[in-house]
Amino acid sequence: MDTDSARGRTLIEESREAVVVLDDRDTVLLASRRARQSIDGLVEGDVLPAGVLSGERGLVPLVVPYEVGGRRERLVYLSREGDLAAYEELRAGFTAAVSHELRTPLARLLALLETAALPGEDVAALVEQARNEVEQARELIDEVLFLSELESGARVVALGAVPILPELEAVAAELADRAARAGVALVVEGDPSIELPLRPRMLRVIAQNLAENAIRYAGPGSTFTLAVERVGDEIVVRSSDDGVGVSEAELGRLFERFFRADRARASRGTGLGLAIVKHIVTQSGGTVEARGPRGRGLEIRCTYPAI
Repeated sequence: MDTDSARGRTLIEESREAVVVLDDRDTVLLASRRARQSIDGLVEGDVLPAGVLSGERGLVPLVVPYEVGGRRERLVYLSREGDLAAYEELRAGFTAAVSHELRTPLARLLALLETAALPGEDVAALVEQARNEVEQARELIDEVLFLSELESGARVVALGAVPILPELEAVAAELADRAARAGVALVVEGDPSIELPLRPRMLRVIAQNLAENAIRYAGPGSTFTLAVERVGDEIVVRSSDDGVGVSEAELGRLFERFFRADRARASRGTGLGLAIVKHIVTQSGGTVEARGPRGRGLEIRCTYPAI
């Protein structure tokens, strides 16, 4: 199998959508994991089960015909009825939340500029504060765009296995100065031979968001640990700190977009970091959970089947 064919098969296999590739006789040439899981009787090399393209199985097909090497094939995206309405509702809610989150730094920025125009004010200090507000808005916009690209499939998450520990160590080195200023010690540990089918960039995004969360919220004097380990037939990327933690009632909401625990509401975070972590982990075949009530630190576990 040449490189292009292997790449194409991987992209189809790891798609978040139910996707199949058909020849001109409706034989299934390729099928994503989600398609095989959600459509009974779907087998690569066999004819597509009856009723799939006609919508009789409650699936709405989007067919994209093309030619390759003189052969006619079709790329078919399959979605459940009602998925589009649910997506539009989610998109509208997300847009409203982004608009709300952007109003805060913009309102503060306007107030700073108006104050700078008054006589006797420390203009240099106000400009520095205004610069911080612009940086806050830029960070929010960058993370919103990144999350949107993840959800749309524009960014490929899983593409070949890579060692995990070097990526965790690289992130810890990059954040060492920030952690020191916050009074948080960073520790990285684990088996250097463990690999996951994640792009290095995505591993670094996971590690960076987990570490930044601890740097912002764990509190001075705390220790944050990034670790990778085998637990039975699973691989676990674990982040843990011994800081102030969050309440038990807030644990289940940590991965929601723009959610901030009570103690974090006055912080400079965007409220999107852990949402991005969850999206990357679940899109690459893993699960993520948070543990630890207030006063006992916070542990976040990203768990994958061992490869």
